[in-house]
Amino acid sequence: MSPTSNLLECEALLEPDEHYPLYITAKKYWLPEFEAHWDNKEAVTLVLLHSTSFHKETWQPTLERIFQCYSAHSRNSSKLLKIKCAWAIDCPNHGVSAALNDDALQQAPFYRDFGCRRYADAVHRFMSAGSRFRPMFDFRSQRLIGIGHSLGGVAITILQNLEPAFKFSSVILVEPMLSPSAEAVEPLRHILIKYAYERRDVWPSRKHAYQDLKSKRRCERWDPRVLDLYIKFGLRTHPGARHLQAPYDGISLACSREEEVTMYREPDGATKPVQDLDKICPRIPVSIVFGSDNEFIPRAVQDALIDPASGRRFSSVTWIDGAGHLVPQHAPDQLGEQIFDILSTTSSLTLFSRL
Repeated sequence: MSPTSNLLECEALLEPDEHYPLYITAKKYWLPEFEAHWDNKEAVTLVLLHSTSFHKETWQPTLERIFQCYSAHSRNSSKLLKIKCAWAIDCPNHGVSAALNDDALQQAPFYRDFGCRRYADAVHRFMSAGSRFRPMFDFRSQRLIGIGHSLGGVAITILQNLEPAFKFSSVILVEPMLSPSAEAVEPLRHILIKYAYERRDVWPSRKHAYQDLKSKRRCERWDPRVLDLYIKFGLRTHPGARHLQAPYDGISLACSREEEVTMYREPDGATKPVQDLDKICPRIPVSIVFGSDNEFIPRAVQDALIDPASGRRFSSVTWIDGAGHLVPQHAPDQLGEQIFDILSTTSSLTLFSRL
């Protein structure tokens, strides 16, 4: 994050209970100027979900750009768009949640069985329990906009149809891991599993991890802010670090290779949620943002997803030049600008539809 940023943030933690054994962690982000319309029912609350093997803080550079665009435009417009705050929520086997959930993830029903639906379920639980964590937040009274990348795009889609339902005004999907055809994404599944198993997962320190990851081809296109945040939140102290001697503290992946592979192995994780997408497209505005480089998801899969013949209608479909599947990692500023444009357009349409 830029040192000159005035982005404010606070953490929230929902603890397990007798019905659900996992911790759920989230962060709320806002600007000081947003507090002026804290009670404005037209102000939007963003709910952001991340991709497999990443963490909620991945969204910070993109959010910073969205908020910068808002501040710049609000000085020269009638401010049809009003933003209240944004919530980024960790998948429980990712980020800082993963270490908290070590034991529970090794037991039924979650052991080797944690996919897109379980992420959506966790988000639904978190949003339903707004009075049980600090700061208290009543999601049901908000004008919600869902934003999800890859796995997060699938989970935010599933969330729209979970009961009791939250009323979202619109949804923005960034490179969603969705496909109308299982056969079309089967080769991709094998590639992702292979990459996950081959990925280095232990370093003697965060400094060593930073130097190693910075040199990797996988990370060469990452925005420097994203890499810094990954070192802080995408890695964790190794469970066996207490057996190591100083100066090595022992670092490993927050989302373990096994948990990452479990996500990829979900048989219908990319296909079944298309049924949820079919239900919400006629109901609320849905926008899709793709990266221009199809290094992972084939263009044919994307074309099938947005094909008008499918009956699915989207408010907008855009491509960000120079970005691949990892759009928030490769081009957070461009993505932030694109999301701001979508938010502004959607807010204008929603306002005029009420007049």
